[in-house]
Amino acid sequence: MLSLPAAALCCLCSALVAMAAELIQDDLTLTRRVGEAVSFSCGGTDQCDDSYDYVFWYQKKETFTVILDIARSSGAIDSGYNHPQKDDFSAVNKQNGWELEIKKVKLSHSASYYCSCWKSYYLIFGSGTKLYVTDEQVVKPVVSVYPAASRAHLEGKSSLLCLASAMFPPLVQFSWKRRKENGPLEDLPPAEGEQLELRESGRTAAIRVIDRDALHTYKYRCYVQHEGGTVEAQTEQEVPARASCPPEREPADLKALQQADLAFQSQCRVKLLCLLYTGLIVKSLVYCCGLSLLMILRNKGPSTSCTHAD
Repeated sequence: MLSLPAAALCCLCSALVAMAAELIQDDLTLTRRVGEAVSFSCGGTDQCDDSYDYVFWYQKKETFTVILDIARSSGAIDSGYNHPQKDDFSAVNKQNGWELEIKKVKLSHSASYYCSCWKSYYLIFGSGTKLYVTDEQVVKPVVSVYPAASRAHLEGKSSLLCLASAMFPPLVQFSWKRRKENGPLEDLPPAEGEQLELRESGRTAAIRVIDRDALHTYKYRCYVQHEGGTVEAQTEQEVPARASCPPEREPADLKALQQADLAFQSQCRVKLLCLLYTGLIVKSLVYCCGLSLLMILRNKGPSTSCTHAD
């Protein structure tokens, strides 16, 4: 039987439990030139275990690597994790707490950075911030929204496609709002629809599957969060209410349907009787033919020859 050390099992369980991000990293991306300073925020640390007063920071290139940990109460840094760039990182006290800081970024600092802490017996993580070290300028995305072709409408659903293109950095985050007829914009309920994101060079698309309301028509607007700011689509897409059930038949229609049903039943009875009589006639003919054959054979009788002896 394969056995694992207790520490390995603990880390494995922590990784499985912490799949969903619970700490808050507001910055999806950050872009800096070589030599500039950058800091990474980490909110929601008030839910961390008070008995273990540390926030951990990780760098992700090909793999996750621990950089250091920061004591939330004092800001003391422990960088004894043998990270090759550990001397480039420090802590800075901001409004939301202690943040990870690089005073002079290098090209080799281009990576994603995650914070985490212990909550009870498992680690919780932030969603991550990707650092781009480059001379390129930040460019906001161009946002468009379209009705997506799909068969979802057959199940009382509609699909909307939101496209973000021509931006740098290329990472974006989508959100939606809706309005009922001429009402104010409102956030979508948490359980409203499903979303699929597709990324390719130069653009990212999100397809939102929406349950159509039984009574009301809604108009939906797409928003794209980007390092350059939040950009909203200039147009809204209308999602009509689900089609109501067809009206019941009028009494005249119902009467005509009943009469047609009765006529069909009568035709079936006539055909059944014809079939029955045909069977009886065939049976009678077979019986008569058999009886006639027996009478012929009986009347003919056996042939005999007599021989007289003198």
